[in-house]
Amino acid sequence: MAKRRFKQLGMDSFFGSLVYDRAVPESHFLRKLEEILPWERFTERLIRLYQGRAEKGRPPYDPVVILKMLLLSYLYNLSERQTEMFANDSLSAKHFLGLAVDEAAPDHSTLTAFKKRIIENHHIGELEELLGEVVQVAQEREVHFGQIQVVDSTHTVANVNTGKDERRQKKENKDPRDRGAKWGAKHQRRYRDENGEVKTQTEYFYGYKAHTSMNAETQIITSVVVTAGNAPDGKQFAALVDKDAKQNLPVRIYGADRGYDDSENHYLLEAKGLHSAILLNTYRTAKKDSNKQRWVALQETAEYQAGQRERYKIERKYGEAKENHGLRRCRYLGYLRYTVQAYLTVIVLNLKRMVKTITGTNFKGRANVQS
Repeated sequence: MAKRRFKQLGMDSFFGSLVYDRAVPESHFLRKLEEILPWERFTERLIRLYQGRAEKGRPPYDPVVILKMLLLSYLYNLSERQTEMFANDSLSAKHFLGLAVDEAAPDHSTLTAFKKRIIENHHIGELEELLGEVVQVAQEREVHFGQIQVVDSTHTVANVNTGKDERRQKKENKDPRDRGAKWGAKHQRRYRDENGEVKTQTEYFYGYKAHTSMNAETQIITSVVVTAGNAPDGKQFAALVDKDAKQNLPVRIYGADRGYDDSENHYLLEAKGLHSAILLNTYRTAKKDSNKQRWVALQETAEYQAGQRERYKIERKYGEAKENHGLRRCRYLGYLRYTVQAYLTVIVLNLKRMVKTITGTNFKGRANVQS
């Protein structure tokens, strides 16, 4: 087999490690992130995206360099053009990428080409494998996973002006700008009308959903399912449980909100020897029939109550994803591109948590980059 050849970077040059040792503190978040992960394992997974697997033709960048660039983009909530600028201007970013001080970072078009390899060659499964690898590394580094998983979904608004898009479709008979996005219910809110009566209003969004399973103790997201905005939450539950089962997690309890209160989900957990802490709808315990006692008894179990106590953590995680890492709005158009965004955002959230847990270092970074 031919030997793999990657573009040589200049970290070991005069303008390499000597300068970084003086300019980038050992306590810097990106230094800690570089230290805790065996990045060479990601090379082995990502090399499949390269035609000829870097054994022929012009030597490409090691795919880990491009992965790190994308992680910087999501970590600092930057566009790909801004990420290129940040990587060229920031010594900590250059050190993380393995570049010499005077060496240019890969340009933004290289990041775009890398994403296209994932999407056009149907390698979305590579993202799931990357997430699984991160979870496995956390286990190897003795991050202690608890017995409770919390499941929920968060919505992301499509990168579309829906009013203009609908008018364009009617006048010009064209397809929607984002053909994968759908209208979905965000939540319900109560308000008082002009007569003082309490009313309920459903708020809607146009876009996609990321359904996730998170370990409550570590606050590391272990599994992801991506859907259009109109997909029912409860129907994604089984897929998340199955994905978790492949990762040797010490799970005993699954907590979730009422959107997952489907008899099939309760029975699925029972069949797998797991405890349900899915929040029950009122009708289950208020009805007067022979099945009522089963649900009343479930509510009284220690496992149900423990799972419900942990549910708030996943809402907090979604807030972090939206406020700090851009998950509030789609970066790109289309289901597959949103899948890339969802997975990379989750991986960044996990890496932040791992660095904090293993080294005690918080991520406090902000990138000062011109638009």
